[in-house]
Amino acid sequence: MSGFAQRCGVHDAPRAVACERALQHIAEWRLERVRIGWCDLHGVLRGKTLMPHAVADALHDGLGMVSTLMLKDTSDRTAYPVFEPGALEELPGFGFANNLMMLPDPASLCVLPWAGGTGWMRAQPWHVDGTPVAIDPRRALQQALATLAATGHGLRCGLEVEFHIYRIDDGRLDPAQADWPGEPPAVSMIHPGYNLLAEGWADQADEPLRIVQHTAQGLGLSLRSLEIELGPSQVEAVFDATDALTAADDMVRFRNGVRQALRRAGYHASFVCRPPFPQVMASGWHLHQSLVDLASGRNAMVRDAPAPGSTPGDACHTLSDTGAHYLAGLIEHAAGTAVFCTPTVNGFGRFRPNALAPMAAVWGRDNRGAMLRVIGGAGDPATRVENRIGEPMANPYLYIAAQVHAGLDGLRRRLVPPPATEAPYAGSDRLLPTGLGAALQALTDDAAMVAAFGDPLVRCLQRVKRSELSRHDAAEDKAQWQRREYFSRY
Repeated sequence: MSGFAQRCGVHDAPRAVACERALQHIAEWRLERVRIGWCDLHGVLRGKTLMPHAVADALHDGLGMVSTLMLKDTSDRTAYPVFEPGALEELPGFGFANNLMMLPDPASLCVLPWAGGTGWMRAQPWHVDGTPVAIDPRRALQQALATLAATGHGLRCGLEVEFHIYRIDDGRLDPAQADWPGEPPAVSMIHPGYNLLAEGWADQADEPLRIVQHTAQGLGLSLRSLEIELGPSQVEAVFDATDALTAADDMVRFRNGVRQALRRAGYHASFVCRPPFPQVMASGWHLHQSLVDLASGRNAMVRDAPAPGSTPGDACHTLSDTGAHYLAGLIEHAAGTAVFCTPTVNGFGRFRPNALAPMAAVWGRDNRGAMLRVIGGAGDPATRVENRIGEPMANPYLYIAAQVHAGLDGLRRRLVPPPATEAPYAGSDRLLPTGLGAALQALTDDAAMVAAFGDPLVRCLQRVKRSELSRHDAAEDKAQWQRREYFSRY
């Protein structure tokens, strides 16, 4: 009888070799346990911990997982009444808290640098009949990139991620105070802020920054720099550009790893946009992106010389025609894709005038107030588009997939972007959604994006996010709600 991986159509000769190699490494490295992790709708890793002898079975026959884990809101409440007949008709293959199967990727095996004797593998969900799970975020990005590849293009992404690190003053888990979700630990700052890129603050925060560095490098991530941001206890990590799927995988592992490693050392790392303190500075996730010509490997956004008759305010002065069409697609679908880039109630608090965060779907040439910052110029191989709309809590797979689908629509329709903005906070008729509810409605109204992501994923995301939003709206103390909902867990 064939194994589950073969029935899913993913177990070929290279995977068989990778499985054998992974099992050899587990023995050679004397691993005591292996975590099998997969990414949920919110970009959070969940998983099970296997003993070494159980890994071979998981690689060939999968690992069972309750399907409700894909239907949770940010509080971990199931957003569907799964035991009511017909409640999950919009999600075939789900119902009654049935099982899904996780298939690990043997090539992803690594050793966790903060957890002695512990290995880790990435997995993806499948239905028990061997069909793919339509609401799997990683598969959504894989499908988007496959559609992009059919046009002869790939996507490279570079990540700039702002987040906060605090020292834990009281991290006791008092069972008498347990709640759903519970209170975060009492914390203090690692640097006082308001001194951007201050070397003195970097030295003051050296211990936690070293933990971040060693964690990222130990996971094999392409960390380029660690920087002191303006806000109190705020830092930034910058990564080298890589292919889009690797960039998304790296972001998931980076957030997961630094939170765990720092917690062991007595620190609380938070990727929440606005932590619950009065003088906080909002964190953003800036996504640099460039199209690649798959045949030549060249940056497809570069043009040899500015278009005849163009000015610096014209996209075709800096970007190739392909790059300009892609940019126009990002503008056209900025509102409809906003919920993939900023998916929380908390994140929309960042969109304020003159805050280095966008308020409108406009582009500018090296303009940090615009949503889309075009960097480079004719003949510059590093020419790219930076989207500044994202928050650090965004699901990396969905965030990047949204860019691909929006840009693809621009390529297909040969859209032309408007002139560059000189006033990113004044007078645009393309304002971004100002809250989670408006962003959800904008997605509903964007038929092209609904079709690109597919009804199952869009409906599930809408259901889960509206559960989150309705609980926020019903909360008497909304600050306390955000503190528990986001800051304690993300």
